[in-house]
Amino acid sequence: MTEQLHRQRRRGEELEAALLEAAWDELTEAGFPKLTMESVAARAKTGVAVLYRRWPNKDDLVLAAIRHYGETRQVQIPDTGSLRDDLLALLHEISNARNPFTVVVAAAFAGLLSSSGLTPADVRARIIEDRPVWSQEVYRRARERGELDLDAVPAAVLALPFDLMRHDLLMTLKPIPAERITAIVDELFLPLLTAYRRQDASQPER
Repeated sequence: MTEQLHRQRRRGEELEAALLEAAWDELTEAGFPKLTMESVAARAKTGVAVLYRRWPNKDDLVLAAIRHYGETRQVQIPDTGSLRDDLLALLHEISNARNPFTVVVAAAFAGLLSSSGLTPADVRARIIEDRPVWSQEVYRRARERGELDLDAVPAAVLALPFDLMRHDLLMTLKPIPAERITAIVDELFLPLLTAYRRQDASQPER
């Protein structure tokens, strides 16, 4: 009776969140090949029709579950007072907080791509969509402090630290060592930024 009442009380966003949590747990424990709409419904203690009313197939459900997990496990955005320290702190936070997420998604990726026909770029776009990028706040503060000219630095350069982190996480499926994070910031990113600093107008041209 208690379980039946719980089913009846869940509505709207609460119900959808519970379904997506169940889908993520099923993906984590059973893996993509063994996950079914029926197994997720059983884990969520609801009927399979409830799932099909929201997601037409397993692929869409898994993509929604991955997106939901990312949205509900936010990384803390540091505010240390300097671009270097903010980046170091943020990359460490990403490495530690997102490694379990990366392991699960990497394991599901091949099956998801094969089943859905999507490319890796398509999957990433579906997962992220309009979600704010963590680096935006760090770079905005750096601009306000005069450390960074966002109009002068190409987007590919700004993305570099995070692209390298994503690569390392996917290649090793382990948290990134501290020395590697420091090298990304101090030996690659910050030296590259110097090429895009505008020349002081007060200095004569050479």
